[in-house]
Amino acid sequence: MARPPAGLFFVPGAARAAGCRYHDGMEAALQSLAAKITQAAARGRPLRIRGGGTKDFYGQQLHGELLDARPLAGVLAYEPSELVVTVGAGTRLRELEALLAEAGQHLPFEPPRFGVAGTVGGAVAAGLSGPARASVGAARDFVLGAQLINGRGERLNFGGQVMKNVAGYDISRLLAGSLGTLGLITQLSLKVLPRAPAEATLVFALSETSARQQLNRWCGQPLPLSASAWADGQLWVRLRGAQAALASACRQMGGERLDEPRAQRQWDALRDQTLPFFRLAPDEALWRVSVPDTASPLNLGPTLVEWHGAQRWLRLPPAEAPRVREVAARLGGHATLFRGGDGVTPVFTPLTPPLARIHQALKREFDPAGIFCPGRLTPDF
Repeated sequence: MARPPAGLFFVPGAARAAGCRYHDGMEAALQSLAAKITQAAARGRPLRIRGGGTKDFYGQQLHGELLDARPLAGVLAYEPSELVVTVGAGTRLRELEALLAEAGQHLPFEPPRFGVAGTVGGAVAAGLSGPARASVGAARDFVLGAQLINGRGERLNFGGQVMKNVAGYDISRLLAGSLGTLGLITQLSLKVLPRAPAEATLVFALSETSARQQLNRWCGQPLPLSASAWADGQLWVRLRGAQAALASACRQMGGERLDEPRAQRQWDALRDQTLPFFRLAPDEALWRVSVPDTASPLNLGPTLVEWHGAQRWLRLPPAEAPRVREVAARLGGHATLFRGGDGVTPVFTPLTPPLARIHQALKREFDPAGIFCPGRLTPDF
């Protein structure tokens, strides 16, 4: 499908049925946003980029005048046979998913939604991935191209609508996880995939250690593993693939097979963090610990394990930061204070000096006046 003219949102009939907003006002919205950025840079006034606001909890601090990305909403191009969709960054995530579902497709990395107002731009800027991350890849792996407005008010284009190797910085993927610190993402091209023809969820009563060992054995076999989660003595395993492959895997693995509606509710609740585990007490924070999937149990507090063991969620006070980060580092990983921070404890593990220099160099290039989301990643970034 040919790309629509600049400034015009094009939405096929399926998108209209899905309720996606589209209009011919994108050019006016882009001009207005670029003007605001240019003025803010001239005055040294910080800006806080925001879409639906569902991830305001994530990051070190929110600072600056609000720069609303929601006017950049709509589907610019979508041809299911090409497995790529191009949308404005302010497009609601749920609307895009509804459109893809009509064509039997989806966003394979299952970005957490955290509410109905979440946007595609916010999902990519946060760089978060859902339960299928260990099987299909991360959010950045599905970003084919991006457009953004930098700190000079310039519109920049990176990548495209096909997967290719890039020499040097791959800026379109670099934006995933940048939390708006490099510029305002205005448009994204994402790779999409067909939904699996069949799905099954198996449940096993296992300790954390036994669950990790069993998952390691299964990962070494030709099984259609899609996602896994362990908490409170139960291991949940999701399988996706052809019907015959699932039937064979279920016979081989055993366990209790859940009915599909219940299983879907469970995985959605895990993806969007609405499970009871994620309800924090007043003195608790939610920690995300990334370690090798073969790492032993952390034994630090209440734990939920995802990604076949590579992602561990903990409920602990922010003051436990030194202990959590020491254990994570000893196991070859790192820890993020994901939710419920005290505003003082660093949210992200401090970068090594070489990586910090690269970050600062990129920040100076894209945002020389330092106006975009200051302090969101670190107090001095």
